[in-house]
Amino acid sequence: MKRLLAWLMSGVVLAGLLATLLLPSPAMADLRNEADDKIAETAGKVDLNNSSVRRFQQYPGMYPTLAGKIVLGGPYQSVDDVLKLDLTPRQKELFEKYKDNFTVTPPAMALNEGFDRINDGVYR
Repeated sequence: MKRLLAWLMSGVVLAGLLATLLLPSPAMADLRNEADDKIAETAGKVDLNNSSVRRFQQYPGMYPTLAGKIVLGGPYQSVDDVLKLDLTPRQKELFEKYKDNFTVTPPAMALNEGFDRINDGVYR
């Protein structure tokens, strides 16, 4: 009797696992990844409110000093708000040079939590 009960219970557990794998869950279909949505929203530009300092490496002279100032100085309402920071004339010149490569979207907690904007753990 105990063996039969154990065998039946294992069958029920196995059937439940197979059902969760094969049948789409309506709750899972509604989940969205906020980070991926934000990245898609920026259209290939660096989002000043939601990017880490490493995203600025592609612009010579901006990483790490100017990038750090920009990341720590946010949030911004527009790209031009960066010019209100305490920047040297050279840093202002660099920012103006690359200004068309930046955008501003509302800050997202998924991308700004903790120290991830300074050190996002991505290494070469």
